[in-house]
Amino acid sequence: MSAVANPATVAECLRVGTGFSQGDRAWIAEQFATLDARLAGFHADATELEVSVKDREARGQKVTLECWIAGRQKIVTTSAEEDLHAALNDVRDDLRRRLNDAKTRQEPRHNKHLRDVSQPQEQVDPEADALPAADQSRADAETV
Repeated sequence: MSAVANPATVAECLRVGTGFSQGDRAWIAEQFATLDARLAGFHADATELEVSVKDREARGQKVTLECWIAGRQKIVTTSAEEDLHAALNDVRDDLRRRLNDAKTRQEPRHNKHLRDVSQPQEQVDPEADALPAADQSRADAETV
């Protein structure tokens, strides 16, 4: 990927949704900081993350992390872990995996570097392509 002028970071792109307060945003962003390296290939103004939790601290809580990147399909990861920190780590790791998978699908299967470097062209010798002149001594021997 080419360098991005304004790379996306979790701190810049993260919104907290249902079940979280703005006070929770700082520690969630800190927990998701390992995503920064993966998000850096995308423009910050074209990337959004939203984390939400349903039934927080209850037995059946569900944490959801949604990621929107311009030009790509929305990625949604969920976790039903009972511990909130474990659930946040689970959705973070799943998002990282899915972003890596999406990147791998878009890259060429072979080394792009080899295709970008121009290969030397063979010098074509016009005389080498010409058919050799017929050997007259052989032609006489065959017809006799």
